[in-house]
Amino acid sequence: MPEAYKRIYFVTGGGTGGHIYPAMAVADALSSKGAKVYYVGNKRNMELYLAQQKGYKFLHVGVSGMPRKLNLKLLYWGIRLLRAVMYSIKYIKKYKPNAVFATGGYVSAPMLFACIITKTPYVMHDCDAMPGLVTRRLSKRAKCVSLAFDRAKRYIPNKNIIIAGNPIRDGFQVINKTDARSNLGLNNKLTLAVMGGSQGARTINNAMSEILREIVQEYDVQVIFQTGKRNYDEVVDKLKYIYPAWEQDKRILLKPYFDDMISVLKASDIVISRAGSLSISEICASGCASILVPYPYAAANHQRINAKYMLDNGASIYIEDRDLEPNNLRDILLLMIKNPIKMNYLKQNADYLAKYDATEKIVECLEKIV
Repeated sequence: MPEAYKRIYFVTGGGTGGHIYPAMAVADALSSKGAKVYYVGNKRNMELYLAQQKGYKFLHVGVSGMPRKLNLKLLYWGIRLLRAVMYSIKYIKKYKPNAVFATGGYVSAPMLFACIITKTPYVMHDCDAMPGLVTRRLSKRAKCVSLAFDRAKRYIPNKNIIIAGNPIRDGFQVINKTDARSNLGLNNKLTLAVMGGSQGARTINNAMSEILREIVQEYDVQVIFQTGKRNYDEVVDKLKYIYPAWEQDKRILLKPYFDDMISVLKASDIVISRAGSLSISEICASGCASILVPYPYAAANHQRINAKYMLDNGASIYIEDRDLEPNNLRDILLLMIKNPIKMNYLKQNADYLAKYDATEKIVECLEKIV
């Protein structure tokens, strides 16, 4: 084996950015240390595109989320899971990884079962205040478990636990607010980011579309608006009716999706967002005040639990999806726009919660077990 690849790692996690981006951060750190990294995921998900961008060899496992009802779909899912486990065992025998790093979720499950069968050491990370089903069930045999939230410890049957926070991209420590705004072609003034994840959030989009003209015109606020790819045309049609001149207003930057989310968040003072754990970690790393609107159908209610954690630490305002309507959102925004002391209080508490060394701590765990 070439000296450059004296260690081989599998990194697995997919389906959502909260599973993929932390996995990529660890993969990049391992690769920078001369290790050979293979990314294990589902080729139908966004992890394939991101892994290929990074130049990692991609190992496909054909698995999907588990159906919640006892029916034929569950039986079919079980057969597919078994096949995915068998493929994972073949990958382990072929490439002989020294260890596996998994960020939980259904995509990582087949490889973790394969690790148990082949006695391959693995490290797990869970990004939520309420750990997912895969983490709760398979963390017992992990050599080390990394958690983003201290409160998640109670659910993990493993003695070797570290509270590391979520692995985030290096750019959050490098770029400042002025440069981030310059990257996006924005001025150096109060900036609001509106985002509902890569797919967008219709409730957030609808409420913000109704008050966008007022916020930018009456209060001179810049707005970075990520609609999500599915909802972009709907938002544009609504704005054409409410604010026909929106495209000429340089204070509005509206796109279906931003590839450079580091600049988006670092440029912002206030963020309206769902309450996925990775989003929260990146909001904290950017020192932003936030209005969190948890996705009401998230598994195990984890987005509500994440948002409650931020609220309890004085780092966010929390509003239920069912309560988000234009007048309500306007009132909350004006509470911060007109009261910089309140906004700065939320910013400072978010900054205090930020953790920047999660990747290094996880890499240390992986290196210790091989």
